[in-house]
Amino acid sequence: MPLMMSEEGFENDESDYQTLPRARVNQRQRGLGWFLFGGWKVLCGSCCDCLAHICRRKKELKARTVWLGCPEKCEEKFPKNTIKNQKYNIVTFVPGVLYQQFKFFLNLYFLVVACSQFVPSLKIGYLYTYWAPLAFVLAVTVVREAVDEVRRFQRDKEMNSQLYSKLTVRGKIQVKSSDIQVGDLIIVEKLYTEHNQNVPLFFSSFFFAGACFIRTDQLDGETDWKLKVAVGCTQRLPAVGDLFSISAYVYAQRPQLDIHSFEGNFTREDADPQIHESLSIENTLWASTVVASGTVIGVVIYTGKETRSVLNTSYAKNKVGLLDLELNRLTKALFLAQVVLSVVMVALQGFVGPWFRNLFRFVVLFSYIIPISLRVNLDMGKSAYGWMIMKDENIPGTVVRTSTIPEELGRLVYLLTDKTGTLTQNEMIFKRLHLGTVSYGTDTMDEIQSHIVQSYAQVTSQSSNGSTSGSTPSRKSQSSGPKVRKSVSSRIHEAVKAIALCHNVTPVYESHTSVNGETETAEADQDFSDDNRTYQASSPDEVALVRWTESVGLTLVNRDLTSLQLKTPSGQILSFYILQIFPFTSESKRMGIIVREESTGDITFYMKGADVAMASIVQYNDWLEEECGNMAREGLRTLVVAKKSLSEEQYQDFENRYNQAKLSIHDRTLKVAAVVESLEREMELLCLTGVEDQLQADVRPTLELLRNAGIKIWMLTGDKLETATCIAKSSHLVSRNQDIHVFRPVSNRGEAHLELNAFRRKHDCALVISGDSLEVCLRYYEHEFVELACQCPAVVCCRCSPTQKAQIVRLLQQHTANRTCAIGDGGNDVSMIQAADCGIGIEGKEGKQASLAADFSITQFKHIGRLLMVHGRNSYKRSAALGQFVMHRGMIISTMQAVFSSIFFFASVPLYQGFLMVGYATIYTMFPVFSLVLDQDVKPEMALLYPETSLFFFSCILTRGILMYGALVLFESEFVHVVAISFTALILTELLMVALTIRTWHWLMVVAEFFSFGCYLASLAFLNEYFDLSFITTWPFLWKVSAITLVSCLPLYIIKYLKRKFSPPSYSKLSS
Repeated sequence: MPLMMSEEGFENDESDYQTLPRARVNQRQRGLGWFLFGGWKVLCGSCCDCLAHICRRKKELKARTVWLGCPEKCEEKFPKNTIKNQKYNIVTFVPGVLYQQFKFFLNLYFLVVACSQFVPSLKIGYLYTYWAPLAFVLAVTVVREAVDEVRRFQRDKEMNSQLYSKLTVRGKIQVKSSDIQVGDLIIVEKLYTEHNQNVPLFFSSFFFAGACFIRTDQLDGETDWKLKVAVGCTQRLPAVGDLFSISAYVYAQRPQLDIHSFEGNFTREDADPQIHESLSIENTLWASTVVASGTVIGVVIYTGKETRSVLNTSYAKNKVGLLDLELNRLTKALFLAQVVLSVVMVALQGFVGPWFRNLFRFVVLFSYIIPISLRVNLDMGKSAYGWMIMKDENIPGTVVRTSTIPEELGRLVYLLTDKTGTLTQNEMIFKRLHLGTVSYGTDTMDEIQSHIVQSYAQVTSQSSNGSTSGSTPSRKSQSSGPKVRKSVSSRIHEAVKAIALCHNVTPVYESHTSVNGETETAEADQDFSDDNRTYQASSPDEVALVRWTESVGLTLVNRDLTSLQLKTPSGQILSFYILQIFPFTSESKRMGIIVREESTGDITFYMKGADVAMASIVQYNDWLEEECGNMAREGLRTLVVAKKSLSEEQYQDFENRYNQAKLSIHDRTLKVAAVVESLEREMELLCLTGVEDQLQADVRPTLELLRNAGIKIWMLTGDKLETATCIAKSSHLVSRNQDIHVFRPVSNRGEAHLELNAFRRKHDCALVISGDSLEVCLRYYEHEFVELACQCPAVVCCRCSPTQKAQIVRLLQQHTANRTCAIGDGGNDVSMIQAADCGIGIEGKEGKQASLAADFSITQFKHIGRLLMVHGRNSYKRSAALGQFVMHRGMIISTMQAVFSSIFFFASVPLYQGFLMVGYATIYTMFPVFSLVLDQDVKPEMALLYPETSLFFFSCILTRGILMYGALVLFESEFVHVVAISFTALILTELLMVALTIRTWHWLMVVAEFFSFGCYLASLAFLNEYFDLSFITTWPFLWKVSAITLVSCLPLYIIKYLKRKFSPPSYSKLSS
């Protein structure tokens, strides 16, 4: 098949890519110049890559032969069936954590300065003043990482220890998930509880006890139930134990990313002749899927990291906030200023004596320009923000799993969201039935029910009077004679009957199941009671339609591969034979069924599908297009239902041509489609249905809130294009007055070029594109496509694989350099969540996989509004203010040191030593400065009402050396007390500036101010080495210190007051 040839070609491309770098390197000219100008980097990098490749050599994935129930017969060694989300192991934990810390210039700088104090000639103060803060920062980081690692280990252990039933020669035994091997026979059952049992972790299986439905929402985001068919050879075995008496094996293709295809063969050797069966995607059960009903016996084909779900999952990365990166760059700039200042001091000194040593001493003296307490305060602040988020009563159940990036929530530009389970509840409700001249809504459904009861009551009465034709003869007489307008009752009868027949829904009656398939027999013999009936289908729309027909009186009670039965309001059972089924495909956008009514022998062809596909199939009408548009604007998913009556001769002719087309070797698909299309002509239009996919609570106002804050929203879903477009409209992701540009399917460079040009001419329209077309565009026109897509107010990507979702996130990060956030609730969203700068998981019906992998976990989509607009905004602004004050505090010290050294002949002697420096950075000023994490400029309600105020810019205040100059001028005759005087004024200035900066007072802020000042006063009694108690208790000392403090603070706040008066920030208008 062409598809398989395409797959093989793609695989060859991947292997070719692996040889490209080596080929290019070999072509380069190598010489001394090449080595000096960067060649040594290439050689070092090549050596490192070679060592890494040897240490973790990747095993080549190959096709495999798996013997049923005989893992020991497998020739190859397959990976263990475990999951591992840990970043480190016992050996790599300490080196890995230290590397993550010291790869930033800020921490590396502190380490170098602290190590310099071991050199006697460079020693400035006590060792603990440098090593204690650095050790504290590292200890906090190591403990935090250790706690996170232990939690990951416990979660992995819990998942790997789940028990599953394994079928052996001696019977059924319980085994851990981690003990499952390739070739094992595993029994998977549906649990009749709130949560369905997942298929055993990390394996694919072939099952033998008939057909069943599965859910794949954790894998591809689709909650449609998919029908899976058993292997015919094993299904015919009389007992389960016979699986071990036959000699059979499965040949399966090598593990690959594609979750929508599979190629393999089943062979039974002990039969004469040997039995060979081809296997396709219909015979497989992937890992992370859910068995919806019945019992499955499967042979394990793939385990561990070779399963589709793991191959499509990217590994977690260490996320670093933009604020941390900005601080890292700012640190480099401050270090450069520090070196320049030191060079200036040495130059003014005249480069006399050991000037190089003096230069390094000045660098150490001015090291407080980059205070180590900055790292401590910001890390503690992040922990405080996380605690506030989890304690917020307005967003209950929120969990902060990554405490290092809360500020990212306030700096987001792109929000990439899943659809199913995130924006929608995936619960379909039938809302509208339109017959052309009359429309029925939820409030008039009782009229339809009365028409159905009346219609089938007439059929029953006619049957009791000896008529066997029911209502069919009347319809025949209408069609054979002149065209007569049908009554509303007969049109409703035909429409409801068509909806009840044209689908792929199977009713299931819950009962105790056994492995040998006794359930199916029990279901066939039992009464069709309404109490324990559930419906299974490949689409929730189908279930909604069948449930609606049940609510109006026509109930689907039984279905198998060849027949189905309906129950009328009077309890009569109508039987129909299924002659042909034409399933729904994304290309045809319609599905059809041909049935024969048992009582009359009438053959009818029913079809339903999207309006764009059905408009040319049904007979001429003047209302279909208009009503489809009206329902779409209401956010309803529309389906057009039509029928065509066939004579026995017509059907036999069609069947012969259809079977002949299915046996064709060349162009089979095209020939089959052509035969079916010959039947799809001049069909009678019956009705138009409207089904609503229930949105999550408050989705519309939440999306509007985020848009008003300047956040661009992209919806990435694995669902169909029509469904995604409908939800984009109903959720108001796309506003009513906006056009939607549906990107046509493209398969090559030329088509992509033409479609991109057509899209470029559109303005202010939302984009809807499928995953296949997206892949083609990114292959040839990556930059152009991203540039155009970023200009759209909204983008919808449908039919996206988990890998594509993560790829889109990385594209936005690379091409826009903006911060991205991904939110989802299923296992197929994990890659996207981990790739984004900020990942948010929702605990929903699809499990906790996304929630556990995310940085933040919420319970409802609407909570994202408060999480971003209130907590994200506050975290960002508070961290900015906190960092600003910590650096301001360091600059004051460095400025005073510079003034002190310049006056005293540029001596590299510290102004403050020992405990004074430690106390200044900790108990004297830390608590008031840290209390800024409680400050807020506007109330949360105002931030939600006016999200435009969420933008904030980092600023830094430079302070002059007024403190030092004032101390020297006022105390010239008492110079021995300069240290005590200037230090006291310094503490008062810092406390005053914090107090004047606070916008909303909290009682803890008041406590922090008085506690810090009290600690300073109390410590004076113990600091005899630095202070003279008899001097600092005099009135001249007090008023002169007050004067210096006032002069240093007053000009700054006069400027700030004038700026606030004449150019107020946006939040001040809201506060007033």
